[in-house]
Amino acid sequence: MTGRQDRPPVAFHWFLPTGGDARDLGGAAHGTGIGGANGGAAAGRPATLGYLTQLAQAADQLGYEAVLTPTGAHCEDAWITTAALIAATRRLKFLVAFRPGLIEPALAAQTAATFQRLSEGRLLLNVVAGGSDAEQRGYGDRLGHDERYARAAEFLDVVRTAWRGTPYDHAGPHYRIDGGELRQPPDPVPRVYFGGSSDPALDVAARHADTYLTWGEPVEQVAEKIGRVRELAAAQGRAPRFGLRVHVLSRATAARARQDAEALIADLDDAAVTAGQQRLRALESVGQRRMLDLHGGRRDRLWVAPNLWAGIGLVRGGAGTALVGSHREVADRLAEYRDAGVDEFVLSGYPHLEEAYTFAEHVRPLL
Repeated sequence: MTGRQDRPPVAFHWFLPTGGDARDLGGAAHGTGIGGANGGAAAGRPATLGYLTQLAQAADQLGYEAVLTPTGAHCEDAWITTAALIAATRRLKFLVAFRPGLIEPALAAQTAATFQRLSEGRLLLNVVAGGSDAEQRGYGDRLGHDERYARAAEFLDVVRTAWRGTPYDHAGPHYRIDGGELRQPPDPVPRVYFGGSSDPALDVAARHADTYLTWGEPVEQVAEKIGRVRELAAAQGRAPRFGLRVHVLSRATAARARQDAEALIADLDDAAVTAGQQRLRALESVGQRRMLDLHGGRRDRLWVAPNLWAGIGLVRGGAGTALVGSHREVADRLAEYRDAGVDEFVLSGYPHLEEAYTFAEHVRPLL
């Protein structure tokens, strides 16, 4: 990879499918139930502790720095699942996603500190403000989109204060704490990952993100967003890292990769795609809307940039694009994102166990 010599080494993370795994998107795969009534059909490969352990151990042995766990009604609780994997892994870190409105900040600070001690420093935090009013209400949270980001900022103010390990009080619009004290603060303090494409999200990222995460849009759009966050963060005296969340599907030849990509959605009929698009369009997430606008739900518009395929986003919420091509092509596209300012890649593929090996064995050596 090219780029400035003073930049830190690039980091590669993988994804832990705690909502189930599959070889295609015809059944339930992560995010297909976001905003839906029942989360879809049973996954082809359930998220059992045995399977998740197998995948985490593979990621550990293959040299991925961390695994990201999702959060929401469609998946298992991220805190409990990752805690169960601490003893089964050696050096792998856990990028735990959670929603501020569903846990009090003082308790979150204590939970993170405990996890950090038990894992010997292997916790990373992915703070998710929430992208669906309907799903948030299902948890008892009544705040709207912009209010959730304002609360997330205050939440992180409290958490970072608690991590100092000294007594504190806090009085704000969303939280009031009298005589708070975290007697055993975490060491090291976990890095905070934060994403979002709306103006309120970018403001929170500028204030609090150690790594700003964005989904796999074309390189030019990612570069533009990185520039905005970098400028906002600089005004706060901060310089975050930047991460890209995207799927990968690489093969020995580009033709085989395209064939396997099409196989992922071969069992999706037009009714399933229409239903998926309607469900995802109903979400309040600006980032989700940007994902959907890349293809508009049309099968003839799924190649949105060189080697960037949006077929996964026909039904999957969240990250909806994949880098598809030969091993060399995928490596070259990742290098372009790296040159655009990306420092970390949070990758995944269907099924996650097999694709973790494919990327580690064939693409990463080229980088």
